[in-house]
Amino acid sequence: MILVDTSVLIDFLRDRRNTAVDRFERLLERGIPYGITECVYQEVLQGAFSQRDFRNLRGYLDTQVIYGVTRGLESYAQAAQMYFRCREKGVTPRGSLDCLICQVAIEHHLQLLHNDADFTHIARVIKELQIF
Repeated sequence: MILVDTSVLIDFLRDRRNTAVDRFERLLERGIPYGITECVYQEVLQGAFSQRDFRNLRGYLDTQVIYGVTRGLESYAQAAQMYFRCREKGVTPRGSLDCLICQVAIEHHLQLLHNDADFTHIARVIKELQIF
């Protein structure tokens, strides 16, 4: 199963061409199951240009599988630990939500499809994170 990051969905919805969007389109063509996190849901909606756009995006996102943390506050502590481990290795993710998205992927044994260099850097430190 695949977890799709905001970076891919935004590019896909704005018809931008890149490797991650190509992979996402292949998933769609093949009917391969995928999902998003609650954070991605919020981030994509925040990018709406109008109320109409917001409603359309929400209608689309509401049909997707949504993954959240599985261990309550412990999941957030693990995401913070991930951020700390990365910093120790000289990699500072630009956003703490990236670590939370990674934590959700790890907890659900999902491969992460992204178009954000932060995830590539995080995966070099956090071996449990699987990149698609």
